[in-house]
Amino acid sequence: MQIKYNTITILGATASGKTGLAAQLAARLNGEVISADSRQVYRGMDIGTGKDYGDYIVDGKEIPCHLVDIVDAGYQYNVFEYQRDFLKVFEDITSRGKLPVICGGSGMYIEAVLKDYKLIQVPHNEKLREELSGKTLQELSEILKGLRADLHNITDIENEKRALRAIEIEAYYKENPEIDVRMPEINSLNIGVKFDRLSRRRRITARLEQRLKEGMLDEVQKLLGSGIKPEALIYYGLEYKYLTQHLTGEITYKEMFEKLNTAIHRFAKRQMTWFRRMERQGTVIHWLDGYMPMEEKLERVTGLLYKD
Repeated sequence: MQIKYNTITILGATASGKTGLAAQLAARLNGEVISADSRQVYRGMDIGTGKDYGDYIVDGKEIPCHLVDIVDAGYQYNVFEYQRDFLKVFEDITSRGKLPVICGGSGMYIEAVLKDYKLIQVPHNEKLREELSGKTLQELSEILKGLRADLHNITDIENEKRALRAIEIEAYYKENPEIDVRMPEINSLNIGVKFDRLSRRRRITARLEQRLKEGMLDEVQKLLGSGIKPEALIYYGLEYKYLTQHLTGEITYKEMFEKLNTAIHRFAKRQMTWFRRMERQGTVIHWLDGYMPMEEKLERVTGLLYKD
């Protein structure tokens, strides 16, 4: 049987069991995991970001996971850097004949690589716009294809305004090749894992309680003790915001737990809203019930992955 896709993406809200499924798929399909989590890039931020290292051990073998623990806590990593780093990892994995398995809940990071976002702020080129003024959409499309032969993002030629901007961007990259970060063509099988709202809420609260028992407060205290300023940790939001506020005496433990629990529920809701928007804009996501047994999930995904 032949594989229909060159990538698998496992996405979903927090506490949906994405990591375990991604690791199991990578083990079964000769793959390696690429994290798409905006906070797991930071060293020392382990419990609070849910790195769940144990999930990457499958049948006694460690599954490689990339783009985790790549920068120091305190640094402000961004989506452009992620896109750049993803490109290097993706090319390395595929060059070794392995299957990339993207896994995460950061919708912007996922879309940045699946949709080849142009993240450099390309300035307007008034001279070029004047030269192209009055040209038809067909003429603009041909010019764009001349600049980029592998054009596959048809939204760039939906209308004259978008086509003009796309030409402007491509011309800028051609003149400044050192900053061109272009994704390879990614044909991804997108798998979402979800629970009903009440189950998701129960899982989030239970996981928060468990992480506090595992020493999440000590983790944040250690980061503060290493010299990272409280405002730098608060920048990362969620666990690091509220635990820092508690450790600096701003809020009580009870207030910290209640505020954080509520914030994570809201965050999970925003994640699902982002994924629904992706679907409305044309991204196909095959959703799996989180309660489905792991073996059934694996069979469902592999069934979608292969051609008959």
